[in-house]
Amino acid sequence: MSGIYDGAVGVLMIAGRPLLASLFAVSLPTPPIHADLNGVFLLTIAAGYSITYRHPRSEGGRAYLWIAGPLLKGVGALVFVLDYLFRHSPPAFLLFAVSDGTMALLSWWALRKE
Repeated sequence: MSGIYDGAVGVLMIAGRPLLASLFAVSLPTPPIHADLNGVFLLTIAAGYSITYRHPRSEGGRAYLWIAGPLLKGVGALVFVLDYLFRHSPPAFLLFAVSDGTMALLSWWALRKE
């Protein structure tokens, strides 16, 4: 689920920037390379989930899930909240905090069960 989420947002960051900017009522990033690099980062994270798909119980696959799930998504959610509180980013950005935080918690819950 998280890999699909990251992949979709990555594609939007690269190919759908005008749509994202209008949905969140923000201006397009300047220079655009910042959004391109964020998109590449998200697509890379999404591709990493293929390791866990092919080898779900491997040590490397589980390590990736811990890093990309609770750690990355959890820290990402915190950064979105802090950016909103201290830099006054648009309230719509808190949607990313909620989605990343939810993915972090679901990943943590699933990984702790096994």
